[in-house]
Amino acid sequence: MRPALVAEYRKLVSTRMWWVLLIALAAYLAFIGAVLAFSLVFAPEDRSGGVTLHGVDAATAVYGLTNGVGYVFPLVIGSLAMTTEFRHQTITQSLLVEPRRSVFLGAKLLATVPVGLLYGLVATAAVVLGSAPLLAGWGDGAFLTDPDVIEVLLLSVVVTALWAVIGVAFGSVLPNQVAAIVVILAFTQFVEPIARFALGAFDLTDGIAKFLPGAAADGVIGASFFVAYGGGSGDLLPRWAALMVLLGYGAVLALVGRLTTLRRDVG
Repeated sequence: MRPALVAEYRKLVSTRMWWVLLIALAAYLAFIGAVLAFSLVFAPEDRSGGVTLHGVDAATAVYGLTNGVGYVFPLVIGSLAMTTEFRHQTITQSLLVEPRRSVFLGAKLLATVPVGLLYGLVATAAVVLGSAPLLAGWGDGAFLTDPDVIEVLLLSVVVTALWAVIGVAFGSVLPNQVAAIVVILAFTQFVEPIARFALGAFDLTDGIAKFLPGAAADGVIGASFFVAYGGGSGDLLPRWAALMVLLGYGAVLALVGRLTTLRRDVG
C-alpha cells in the first residue's frame, strides 16, 4: 500500500494544476470574505425583520465561507487526481504497476488528504485575511481567539480535506474529466445553493436540505453562510450526524466507482 500511496501523491503534485487551483482558491476566498465582511459592517440595520448578524455570529458566518463557497476547489483537484488518468490514458500503466484496483483507489483517496489539508489551511487563511481586518476595524470584532471561532476555523481545514477525498471518489464514478468538472461546477455553484434555499424555505422540506452535501459539511464546521442568510430554519445536523452523512457520500461514490469504472477492462 505504501508504494502505491507514494506514487499517487507524486502524481498529484507533479503537475502545475494543483498549485494553480490553490492560488485561485486563495484569491477567490479572500475577495469573497472581504465582500461579505464589508456588507456586514457597513450595511444599515435591517428594519424589515430580516437577519442582521453581529459579534461571533457574524464572524463565524464569514469564516464558514471556506466551505460555503470554496468547496468547489478541493472537489475539482480531487476529481482531477482520478480523471487525469483516463484523459491521458495513463490508467493502464497505473494498473499494471498496482493491479489491485481497490488498493489503487484507496491510495488515490488517501494521497489527496495532505493536499486537501493544504487547501484547507490556505482557504481558511485567505478568508481570515480578507475579512478579519474589516470585522475588527469597523465591526464588533474578528473574534480570532474565541473558542467557537477557533473551532470553526480548524474544522474548515478538515472539511476541505474531506472534499478533496470526495472529489476522487466522484472522479472514479465519472472518469470523463470535462464532464466531471462541469457537473462539479454546476452542482456546487447552482444546483445545491438553489436547492438549499428552496428546500429551506418550507418546514416540510427543511429537514431534507440539511442532508445535502454542502449542508452536511456546514454541520461539521458548525457555521453556515446559507443558514445565517435564510437558507434554512437556522439549524444544522449535529456534528456527529453531519460527519457521518459527509463520509457516507464519499463512501458511496467510492464504492460505485470501484464496482463500475474500476471493474471494467481498460486499455
